[in-house]
Amino acid sequence: MTTTTVRPADKSAAPPPAQRPGAHRNDPSAVVRHTLTLTWRSLVKLKKQSEQLIDLTLQPILFTVMFVYLFGGAIEGSTHDYLQFILPGIMVQTVVFASVGTGVGLCTDMSTGVFDRFRSLPISRLAPLAGTVLGDVLRFLVAITSVFVFGTIIGFRFQTNVLAVAAAVGLVLVFAFAFCWVVALLGVSMKQPRTVQGVSFLMMFPLTFGSNLFAKTSTMPGWLQAWVKVNPVTAVTNASRGLLTGGPVAHHAMVALLWALGLMLVFIPLTVRQYNRRA
Repeated sequence: MTTTTVRPADKSAAPPPAQRPGAHRNDPSAVVRHTLTLTWRSLVKLKKQSEQLIDLTLQPILFTVMFVYLFGGAIEGSTHDYLQFILPGIMVQTVVFASVGTGVGLCTDMSTGVFDRFRSLPISRLAPLAGTVLGDVLRFLVAITSVFVFGTIIGFRFQTNVLAVAAAVGLVLVFAFAFCWVVALLGVSMKQPRTVQGVSFLMMFPLTFGSNLFAKTSTMPGWLQAWVKVNPVTAVTNASRGLLTGGPVAHHAMVALLWALGLMLVFIPLTVRQYNRRA
């Protein structure tokens, strides 16, 4: 008769605890990787919808022609001088208006079930939203380039250096990235893309036309000056104007960056929360 000895299990060789389901979605490197993948998706989608790109480049050109040659002589006394004044503002207005596309695109994707598919995948909840916003910010770079090319053709001249011009573009894109999250919240909250578009423009008209994009603050009535001075679009425009044509920059750039930071801190969590509730 033989005796079998059962040895106690070696606790040191115990398998590692199972990873909490979905924990990898919060891994920073995975979030970045997923976001970049969905940014690429946004760019590919834009390639297949070339009419959006045409609209994005033609609209600022039409605004420039209309304001410079229709109102420039009356406002500034010279279309050339007014072009130097207004072109930085046209750059800011272009990205603010173009951000409507972010909200409309998100609402469309939500209504067609694309985001339901994203939700079923093992990816970060933030990635589909951040990928869409980043893709649109890169799209804005094309619009800004068209503004500069057309402005240069009709007589606009940079009065600073290349680094200052790059800083102006970077500042406008940072603000655009932050502002896109405001519209993104509308996109994931509303059910109809047309509603998102309508509400977005209601919000953007006082921001753009109630700023010093098209006229100097000193020419406005006192009650309007109070709004213009606290308007974030005014801060971005002043900083961009200083970086492109000369003038004070530091204070305006600091105010613009603080606005951008505040928008991101408030609207990114709200947008992700609303997306999780609806998707």
